[in-house]
Amino acid sequence: MERFDVKRGLMKQILADGGLAVLAKKYFDKVEADGKTSFSGSHDIMTSINAHFTETGSLVIDVTNVPPNFDNPEAMSIAQDSRRKWTLFLDEATGYNSKQRGDKAKEWGKKASKAKSAVNAARHYMKLSSNVSEEVKTQAESLIEEIESALKQGENTKAAGRGEKLNKLFK
Repeated sequence: MERFDVKRGLMKQILADGGLAVLAKKYFDKVEADGKTSFSGSHDIMTSINAHFTETGSLVIDVTNVPPNFDNPEAMSIAQDSRRKWTLFLDEATGYNSKQRGDKAKEWGKKASKAKSAVNAARHYMKLSSNVSEEVKTQAESLIEEIESALKQGENTKAAGRGEKLNKLFK
């Protein structure tokens, strides 16, 4: 399962133009709409494609690929065409090119890492320090719960913001 950031406002435009399935039909052979925000389908070597927009404005896709016969030039041509269509679909569905999608994914991962680091640092500091008030400990535990909840829900931006707040508590 992969998660992709979607350019601000693009999801709204895609939904206004008929939905994610309408966009997918431009690139894939078999597409069935599961509402305006999701579809399931297949195309050549991609035996299963399930995609949906999340409430937070990202695109989540689960794809199953079968490897082509590498000794068969026709099979390789079909695989290359499938890959090209996949990339074009992602470009249009996210509003970002391949490099930008990669950069966004790194940024998203860094946010999760920073949030986790803030939690670890706060717990370590509270364990070692004897001059942290109960009020600050309570605030910290509350923020830690929010961070962990946000991370479980895939809201790394929210988690990173709470992590910054947590760090400020101990400065």
